[in-house]
Amino acid sequence: MGKTIAEKILSKHAGKSLKAGDFAVCKVDFAFGQDGTSSIIVDRVREMGLRKLKTKFCMVIDHSAPSPSEGVSRVHKKMRDFSNEIKARLYDIGCGVCHQVIPESGEILPGDLVLGADSHTCTYGALGALSTGVGSTDLAIALAAGKNWFKVPQTLKIIVKGKVPKGIFAKDIILYIIKEITADGATYKSVEFCGPVIDNMGMDGRFTICNMIVEMGGKCGFTPIDNKTIAWLKPRVLSKRKIQLISADKDAEYEKVFEFDVSELKPQVAMPHTVDNVTDAEKLKKTRINEAFLGTCTNARIDDFKVAAKILKSKKVAPWVRFIIAPASREIFLESLRLGIVDVFIKAGAVIVAPGCGPCVGTHNGVLADGEIAISTANRNFKGRMGNPKAFIYLASPATVAASALTGYITDPRKFF
Repeated sequence: MGKTIAEKILSKHAGKSLKAGDFAVCKVDFAFGQDGTSSIIVDRVREMGLRKLKTKFCMVIDHSAPSPSEGVSRVHKKMRDFSNEIKARLYDIGCGVCHQVIPESGEILPGDLVLGADSHTCTYGALGALSTGVGSTDLAIALAAGKNWFKVPQTLKIIVKGKVPKGIFAKDIILYIIKEITADGATYKSVEFCGPVIDNMGMDGRFTICNMIVEMGGKCGFTPIDNKTIAWLKPRVLSKRKIQLISADKDAEYEKVFEFDVSELKPQVAMPHTVDNVTDAEKLKKTRINEAFLGTCTNARIDDFKVAAKILKSKKVAPWVRFIIAPASREIFLESLRLGIVDVFIKAGAVIVAPGCGPCVGTHNGVLADGEIAISTANRNFKGRMGNPKAFIYLASPATVAASALTGYITDPRKFF
């Protein structure tokens, strides 16, 4: 019997053949922490007396950047001091979100095994890496040992087909899939996305798909590793490592195969307070919003900004709406400036904040008041996610968020296309 992508990568890193359900100790290629998780990593590494790490490691200051408080500033200083001590790379304020700046660095290649002290580390499956989130102590152990233990996950195969309707984007597709599979329907599974819709999707859309694998409980997942992947990586890879294609064997064994036809799909919105509580945007047209947020590791890339700018051009956001935009990285911010996208956003009445996580995690840059409603391109809408458990968060595509910012109500964006 052939192997799935997860079985292939873990087998390679264990140095022996593995199948789903097996346990193994595997070499880790890359690890990282962010400012919400790195403080514990630093403490554990110092407790172990390590002077040299056995796994390539970096830290990213993105969740609260720039710092909104004295306590956060102490954490940031701790990270800066540690990076100097241990000679680890640090992406400081303004660099962007970990799940964008690390792929942009060219450090992650197809077939790599990556651990991140952040639950959305599964994003790098768009680059063909088996990447998964772990706790800070587990990550520190990987830094000390250069490896960690893994249980090889079962794999779900998701085939996406049909003609994608106008006004439908990767975020709509993944929200619909999560609705059908449910928030725990892929718990501890690897997920392989395939089919003509995924094949034709650009890399920005694939990052969106992989980013939200954890929102259905997934451990890791992959979109196709193909010429688009290579074209995205090639100008970024500085090392001499070769970019290699990787795919599942034709006779690989899957726990379950799902097939979705998106030909009739309408713009989707996840309603409070769970990501799988999804409905059509048009059914929420009477829902008045207070804040719109375009950003996060899910949807703050160039393709996302282009779509939003197309809708916003020569228009103004509703006067009662706070429209906050956070680029995923400095590279994306600069490209948006070059293309005139930022100019469109500012003239429409939006506020641009520093590249980073922005309001998503609820520590600064747009905390909601009691009873307020936000529509966001983020990946989570749990109670308190944007800083206030008495507020309400709806999740949607950049197109739906931009359209809603204009009207002041949750709006089906198809009329703008």
